[in-house]
Amino acid sequence: MTQEDALVIFRESILLIIKLVSPMLLISVGVGLVIAIFQAATQIHEQTLSFAPKILIIGVILIVGGSWMISNIQEFFQYIMSYMAGL
Repeated sequence: MTQEDALVIFRESILLIIKLVSPMLLISVGVGLVIAIFQAATQIHEQTLSFAPKILIIGVILIVGGSWMISNIQEFFQYIMSYMAGL
């Protein structure tokens, strides 16, 4: 395995991580923004008010999109194995 091969696998793994994490991150940021606006409007500054909905939303996203995430990880594993077999 050359340095170029390692960099290709590393780049593809970083892209996969971004692909898998971005839906959770974007929705969590959106929920946090809505809650922050609500807190600013009502002057309620409770820490758990922003934490609990984010955890629930991320849990729902993991339940709904879990099979998609697992299939992407399986495809990436097969890609790595075929890439290593071609060396």
